[in-house]
Amino acid sequence: MSQYSNEINLRRTFAIISHPDAGKTTLTEKLLLFGGAIHVAGAVKSNKIKKTATSDWMEIEKQRGISVATSVMGFEYNGHKINILDTPGHQDFAEDTFRTLTAVDSVIIVIDSAKGVEAQTRKLMEVCRMRKTPVIVFMNKMDREGRDTFDLLDEVEAELQIKVRPLSWPIDMGQRFRGVYNIYEERLNLFTPDKQRITEHVEIRDIHSPELEEHISAEQAEKLRNDLELVEGVYPDFDREAYLRGELAPVFFGSALNNFGVQELLNCFIDIAPSPQPIMAEEREVNPHEEGFTGFVFKIHANMDPNHRSCIAFVKICSGRFERNANYKHVRLGKMMKFSSPTAFMAQKKETVEEAFAGDIIGLPDTGNFRIGDTLTSGEVLHFKGLPSFSPEQFKYIENQDPMKTKQLAKGIDQLMGEGVAQLFTNQFNGRKIIGTVGQLQFEVIQYRLLHEYGAACRWEPVSLHKACWIDSDNPEALENFKRRKAQFMAKDLAGRDVYLADSGYVLMMAQQDFPDIRFHFTSEFGK
Repeated sequence: MSQYSNEINLRRTFAIISHPDAGKTTLTEKLLLFGGAIHVAGAVKSNKIKKTATSDWMEIEKQRGISVATSVMGFEYNGHKINILDTPGHQDFAEDTFRTLTAVDSVIIVIDSAKGVEAQTRKLMEVCRMRKTPVIVFMNKMDREGRDTFDLLDEVEAELQIKVRPLSWPIDMGQRFRGVYNIYEERLNLFTPDKQRITEHVEIRDIHSPELEEHISAEQAEKLRNDLELVEGVYPDFDREAYLRGELAPVFFGSALNNFGVQELLNCFIDIAPSPQPIMAEEREVNPHEEGFTGFVFKIHANMDPNHRSCIAFVKICSGRFERNANYKHVRLGKMMKFSSPTAFMAQKKETVEEAFAGDIIGLPDTGNFRIGDTLTSGEVLHFKGLPSFSPEQFKYIENQDPMKTKQLAKGIDQLMGEGVAQLFTNQFNGRKIIGTVGQLQFEVIQYRLLHEYGAACRWEPVSLHKACWIDSDNPEALENFKRRKAQFMAKDLAGRDVYLADSGYVLMMAQQDFPDIRFHFTSEFGK
């Protein structure tokens, strides 16, 4: 155990994931409210007050009302240091979310109680399952008409392939919603629809006491008693070990917009969620309590502050303590670097930090030294793995619309691609630049940001491609032969690796048959 162990044990680093519109950003904001990080809920969407959620700070997000970049926010609550990563729900930005999940120790999944489990949530849950990340489920929007509670829980079990255990239980829903019985704390939480007020709590240890009828109608009380009896009969007791192994998901009910059920979730989360966990590097397992500092870059963001054209590399600290102005080894470049202004975040507000510990996320000013997946250590050579970049599904040529702004465009493309927003392929045959993305919305975001952040106008031109795949081979001759035969379809990615751009599924299949010595990869592990 290191001298920092106490600090590290108080850390909780987690991501909030959901389908778009399930209420994820609202929940993030309410958690910050309890942490005293913000003092008024800014979820007012009326035209009179143009307040936007604290975590959506990029201009295009404000216009669209969606989160497109992962925000990092830290706050303290009950003696614990909590780091939230708010992820984009929109599927075009799933890649950003997948990478974020490599930097957290647990996850809260938000589900809209009227809609149940949606496609995007299923996909993200697969990543959690793969990494055995512990999850807690928050059933949101209980103050609207929704589906039967038991049906919802059955659906979660079936769709997300995980056992559930309710730790709170709703009393009715929609117009008749009266609150929840908090099974974890054995008390009644009564609901008053008010965005700024917190609910009242009534200690009721014995659910059969007549005191229950003083707070809710006799009919609701009876239904609650029957439901709770069923819950105890149907679901296993809450087992924290099973939760930590990622096999059991505790479920809470509430309404994030009305700030209801959020504090219960937070209290239980601090109690049961894991502190920073060991992480596998290619060389060995890294324990957070080791003395030596290690960390990896999981995200790069250009222009956090539009007045200063700077990139920030987000680093997840995996072990030990990070100190300002200390020398650290940049493993890929093989050189020592020191950082005079590392920052910690509260959405867009950032402050310089003197030190940070395993579990924390810090921002390092980046002048082009970092790529996603890069490792920083006290000196040891380590590589953290599992930061995939997926093979894009959509492609367009990017062309400069203003010859006077060639430099700005080149710089903008370079920085935005470094963020991992999309991928850049340079065709080796005609030198044209092709941008590949997972979804259509990313093209709009890139065009918008190039114009507003770099003053560079670009236009898109169609290119008909099916897939981009990275290729390699143990047989150099076969590789050369392939590249010669497919010269028109060969490109290089940002890291200078060979990429084959197949123009149809059939052509790709034939290439795989005709060239048995060539390996085709559909994800590129970053940093390799």
